[in-house]
Amino acid sequence: MGKDTDSVIIKGFLKEIPIFKSLSDRHLSRLSENFIVCRVNRGETIFHQSDDSTDLYMILDGAVRASLVNEDGEELILAAFNRGDFFGEMSLLDGKPRSATMIAVDAATVGVLKRDAFLQAVKDDPIIAIDLLSAMVQRMRMADGMIESLAFLDVGQRLVRLLMQIARTAGEKDQSGFFRIKRLTHRELAARTGASREAVSKAMKVLVFRGVIKENEGHFLLSPLAEEIL
Repeated sequence: MGKDTDSVIIKGFLKEIPIFKSLSDRHLSRLSENFIVCRVNRGETIFHQSDDSTDLYMILDGAVRASLVNEDGEELILAAFNRGDFFGEMSLLDGKPRSATMIAVDAATVGVLKRDAFLQAVKDDPIIAIDLLSAMVQRMRMADGMIESLAFLDVGQRLVRLLMQIARTAGEKDQSGFFRIKRLTHRELAARTGASREAVSKAMKVLVFRGVIKENEGHFLLSPLAEEIL
C-alpha cells in the first residue's frame, strides 16, 4: 500500500474508533496522514514492558495480546486486541515506560501514531481526551475483574469466566444454546487465567465431565449453564 492508500484506510478505521468519533472530517484526514503503517509477524514483539516508547497503536488487521513476562519466560496474558482496537494509550498520556509487553498473536498490520501528533489532535478537539479516559476506565474495570478472579475464584471458575467473556464477543450460539468458540490450548488458558498448565488440565477434565465444556473439531462448546458456576 502507498502512503495515500494507507491514509484512506486509516481514516476509515478512525471513524469507527470511539475516541476519535468526534473529530471533524478535516481533522480526521490530517490525523490519518500522521499514522505510519507497520507489519509484524506472528509471535513478534511490538514492544516490551518497560520500553521507553510513547506511540499509540491501532490494529488494522490481525490480533495482538498484552502480557506480563517474568525472567523465566512465564507469561500472564492481560488482554487480547483485535482488528479496530487500539493500545499503548497509557504511555501515550503520561510519557512513562510501557506497562506490558505486546505480542502479535497472528500476523498483524498496525497503524502507529506519534505522541506529538496525538497531543495536537487533542488540542484541535479536546473531547478526544474525555473519550480516551472513558475507554481507559472500561479497561480498568476489566483489570479489576481479572484481579477479582485471581483473588476469589478457583481455576475452574476462572476458566469459565474467561470462556464466557470470549463467547460474548466472538462466539456463535447454536440451536441447543451452546456457545461455539475457537479452541485455546491449555498453555494459552493458563496464561490467561494466571494458573499453571497442570491446574488448567485438571480443571478442564472436571468441566468436560460435568458437561460444561465440550471439545469439537478445533472448537470449544460452552454450555448455557456455565454461568451458574460463577
